[in-house]
Amino acid sequence: MKIPKRLQPLYEDGLIDEVISQLMSGKEATVYVVASGDDILCAKVYKEADKRSFKQAVQYQEGRKSKNSRRQRAMEKGSKYGRKQQEDAWHNAEVDALYKLDAADVRVPTPFGCFDGVLLMELVTDDEGNVAPRLNDVAFDEAQAIEDHNMMMEYVKRMLCAGIVHGDLSEFNVLVDDYGPVIIDLPQAVDAAANMHAKAMLERDVNNMRDYYGQYAPQLLNTKYAKEMWALYEDGELKPDTPLTGLYEEDESSADVDSVLEEIKAALLEEQEKQARLKEDEEEL
Repeated sequence: MKIPKRLQPLYEDGLIDEVISQLMSGKEATVYVVASGDDILCAKVYKEADKRSFKQAVQYQEGRKSKNSRRQRAMEKGSKYGRKQQEDAWHNAEVDALYKLDAADVRVPTPFGCFDGVLLMELVTDDEGNVAPRLNDVAFDEAQAIEDHNMMMEYVKRMLCAGIVHGDLSEFNVLVDDYGPVIIDLPQAVDAAANMHAKAMLERDVNNMRDYYGQYAPQLLNTKYAKEMWALYEDGELKPDTPLTGLYEEDESSADVDSVLEEIKAALLEEQEKQARLKEDEEEL
């Protein structure tokens, strides 16, 4: 096919030799199948900020800090330079996450680098060379659903151990090849320790997986892997080899709200009395 404008620089630099076809177009990027030497790869072309339909970017960018103080200040001020740096950070977040997760034995496409807002990475295929389908397009029997769900929970656990929460994990962001699930689409991946929304995002990610596989294995719908993982993570006890059960005992003890309110009132009264005494002292002087 004709080489799209955004891929032209990669063609001119010899990074790709041919654009074979458009694979898909989503809320944040358009993905092409490209040839690079003897390899068939994916080229993910990120859409510009004003053309993306991904609505909650601010939540995902929380906790992302640039090592360059000038760049960080510009990003915070929202200047033209800062917006450019913010876009670069958005693109690089996926590359960084892919490298980290690949090293953590999480099945993700192997990255080859990001060039001018285009991510080159492995094209996930089946043994016959066909593009692997999304999880949404795959049906399971009960045993296979349980096996693949267990595998996904293992990957999510390893991601969390690496300090990463996907943030947008669903049946549309997982491919399935002959060896099981492969996690994709990570530009919104968040730092588990630095983002205050990380816990809620982890729960949503895990519950999306639970609900999808639960269509084929209803017993999965009662599992609580997200709460189990996060509790272990917060306590510093979550390791890549930590066994998960999907069980979690909720803390049934509730705070004594009346006692807390009384303590707050007492503290406020004490402060008011202190301020009144200081005022009286000043007037006497």
